[in-house]
Amino acid sequence: MTTINDVARAAGVSPATVSRVFNGGRVTPERAERVRRAAARLGFAPNRVAQSLRKQRGSVIGLVIPDIENPFFTSLARGVEDAAQRTNLSVVLCNTDEDVDKERRYLDVAVAEQMAGVIVAAASRTRTDLSALAARGMPAVAVDRRPRGALVDAVLVDNRHGGEAATEHLLERGYRRIACITGPQGASTSEERLAGYLDVLREAPGHGEERARAYTRYADFRVEGGRSAMAALLAMDEPPDAVFVANNLMTVGALQVLAEAGRTPPGFGVLTFGDVPWAPLVRPSLTTVELPSYELGRAAADLLLERVAGTSKPLQTVVLRTSLRVRDSTAGPADPVLTPPLGAPAPA
Repeated sequence: MTTINDVARAAGVSPATVSRVFNGGRVTPERAERVRRAAARLGFAPNRVAQSLRKQRGSVIGLVIPDIENPFFTSLARGVEDAAQRTNLSVVLCNTDEDVDKERRYLDVAVAEQMAGVIVAAASRTRTDLSALAARGMPAVAVDRRPRGALVDAVLVDNRHGGEAATEHLLERGYRRIACITGPQGASTSEERLAGYLDVLREAPGHGEERARAYTRYADFRVEGGRSAMAALLAMDEPPDAVFVANNLMTVGALQVLAEAGRTPPGFGVLTFGDVPWAPLVRPSLTTVELPSYELGRAAADLLLERVAGTSKPLQTVVLRTSLRVRDSTAGPADPVLTPPLGAPAPA
């Protein structure tokens, strides 16, 4: 009986390429034609029952994300879906709520259902475990966040650069007591955005890392976390005159507290990481670090589809840049006369 290996030798290709030809995978027209001619010459006929079962199992990819209510992940999911539809793959959406146990259960389901592959925005940099996928040879791509030690392709954002650009902008606009509300400790996006903020203030005259950390609060990437962190900052003996908030949902909570306290932008500067459709519509309009969320999803899906098709390329890491969209919420402090200029000693 002629086997797939016989066809591969006759066509001068790998058995994986023969498999892709008969299972609808990505193969150049020239190679596909060589395989079909060799198969016809040798009388090779694929097992149609097994082929049908493989196609059913391999027609779905999983997308595991922390919070579908966050507009950033909504846009990212759309990018994944649009890319997957080009190859007639369906996407199953799994929402982890930043819960590692819930994430693990979804990954177990992906393995049990023999999905074609999985795209994961990790719930934790240190505790997310993709080893079950690797053990089964299931392709996986990390998006937005890469779990520590995971040997997978990744599509990331240059979060540190975005944090630097945000903090530099607030300094340039005259704000001097700049706070940072970042996400959970240990989440790579939280730590990288905070690192950019600290990089700038560490070197800025009159600031320094100790002072910057005093104005730093960790929260949970959700509205209530932003409320709690902003309330704590306003309760300081010397409250900030501006805040860099490391995601859009926490910014909503921070703005609520500022409005209740009568401290509104631009007198109190507000800059958010991650644009949202309503940012230009609120008054004053919000200055944002724009994230290429749709492009992240699409690029992650493209990498996964290459792995599903059998590519043997070395692991890839794609890094997309942010951009600063300046609007009215950072026009300058309410009373710049009372704010010490750059280079002056930090307040006692």
